[in-house]
Amino acid sequence: MKAKNNLLSKKLSILISDDLHALFINGVLADGHHVIYKPGATKEEISEILPQVDAWVLRTGVNADKDLLLQGRSLKWIGRAGAGLDNIDLVQAEKMGIICENAGEANADAVGEHTLGMLLMLMHNLSKAHAEVKAGIWQREANRGIELKGKTLGIIGYGNTGKAVAQKLLGFGVKVLVYDKYLKDFGSNQILETNLKTIQEEADIITFHVPLTEETENYFNADFLEACLKPIFVLNLSRGKVVNLSDLINGLTAQKVKGVALDVLENEKIANLVGEELERFNILKASPNVILTPHIGGWTQESYLKISQVLLDKFLFFSRNMK
Repeated sequence: MKAKNNLLSKKLSILISDDLHALFINGVLADGHHVIYKPGATKEEISEILPQVDAWVLRTGVNADKDLLLQGRSLKWIGRAGAGLDNIDLVQAEKMGIICENAGEANADAVGEHTLGMLLMLMHNLSKAHAEVKAGIWQREANRGIELKGKTLGIIGYGNTGKAVAQKLLGFGVKVLVYDKYLKDFGSNQILETNLKTIQEEADIITFHVPLTEETENYFNADFLEACLKPIFVLNLSRGKVVNLSDLINGLTAQKVKGVALDVLENEKIANLVGEELERFNILKASPNVILTPHIGGWTQESYLKISQVLLDKFLFFSRNMK
């Protein structure tokens, strides 16, 4: 979405409360807007600044809940430097007339590549074999892999990242099934549009690429797994709460889940885990057929730049077209 250069922007004040590439900052300043750059700002600091600004850019460090949004009496636009909007109270934002936009198209390729990398690590035992060789253990048979070719892979969610995953799989000889409740008529000869039941009946691998909403929280649970006819590999590169970890662990124990790759967790502040959350995490990290990464699927050198470019284009378009 490129802003038209021949239109004049209304000059706005914008708070940036997380780290952002200089491209965005310089572009906003060049258009005459005022920037308050406070990466790592606390919720209390943000609350003090919000009454002074018209726009706000954030990542996931702070939850833009109702109470915080109410401080932004002049807020007109919020940009999320990433794919999701789940840390913004969208209901309250709509009541206040605040436009909320993300940059999901900017890191889709990164997430697609990360998904493929995690899948190959899982099926070819790369993480386990790597750790063993570094420890002086040379085991070939115990690390015999499984080929992707000929398998059926189900993608749940066909937004920016789901599309990227599908495209990157086409050269592997995989049957790609896709289900998205809110999209229709997107299939092709290579990417097969289908329903959830078909994925559960046919898939060897299921990967989740959905936003976190009330509808998708605990999307993968005991009932979901019970409906799957084959033992499956499970990947989650969306949001941690999409997958119920207790039910996932039970599936691993019962060998209904053959392997797991998670780039996200229910609680990603792992140094502070206690009780059942810590117990679940310890089980996952001790499992040789589980791969965990620290929410870096969309976190590349290229996406860092592209996110800022996408948000800059959207902000300038908004500022030059606002009424």
